[in-house]
Amino acid sequence: MTAQVVRRWGWIGTFLVGTALYLAVLAVLTDTGNPNLFPTLILLGALVVPLTFVTFAAGRSSRWLIDGPTLGGCLLFGGVVGVVVAGLLEYDAMRRLGTLPMVGVGLIEEAAKLVVPAVLVIFFGHRYRTSIGRGIVIGVAVGTGFAVLETMGYAFVALLQSDGNVGAAEQTLFIRGLLSPAGHAAWTGLACWGLWRFVIAPSGRHFAGFVGMYALAVALHTTWDGIGGAITYAVVGAISIGLLLYGLKRAQKTDAALVSA
Repeated sequence: MTAQVVRRWGWIGTFLVGTALYLAVLAVLTDTGNPNLFPTLILLGALVVPLTFVTFAAGRSSRWLIDGPTLGGCLLFGGVVGVVVAGLLEYDAMRRLGTLPMVGVGLIEEAAKLVVPAVLVIFFGHRYRTSIGRGIVIGVAVGTGFAVLETMGYAFVALLQSDGNVGAAEQTLFIRGLLSPAGHAAWTGLACWGLWRFVIAPSGRHFAGFVGMYALAVALHTTWDGIGGAITYAVVGAISIGLLLYGLKRAQKTDAALVSA
């Protein structure tokens, strides 16, 4: 029982420790002006809130246990592979078309983030194919890694464009870091919900469900990027997080039925 409680509420400790480390680095950087601390500040600022959300998602049920190395690997490799694939495809599409509509960005990035989850479920299915909830959490971790790397890039650009103004980078880190759980993390989690349902119980209906979930992620992504603004972020974020939590709840019941079957 104690282990379950710690696992369920571990996200609070992750947030508090991460925030304390970020504030410590920020205080030293402000006091000393040492530019060598910029990378550490950007990394922590981009990572704290998304990592907290991954810990939160992973602790929602004791029925699917994903070890730290697996979560860390999904976050790192999923993020890097997603950023690289998306960057390459977006560049190629822009070179061919001259411009890339927002729906194109959504289609490419949501597909790129599914590369690592697809590899896991296809080649290591015996380990990961037994739980829909595990698939959702893997999706959240991969989406988080993508968001963290993207946020670090935007913060670095803001730092350069402001001639080294820490405040500009800090604002970018705060806004994008705070919003990332309702963005990439949730969207990839939803797409993986559909993917794992299809892989565990292949059928035409579940394949259509996967395609529908992917299309939903693309639609949310496109709306987020295309319209923008506080109201859009609030509405799309609430829908994204709400659907993800609903998916985790449904996965908990489905996984329990699979175990008892």
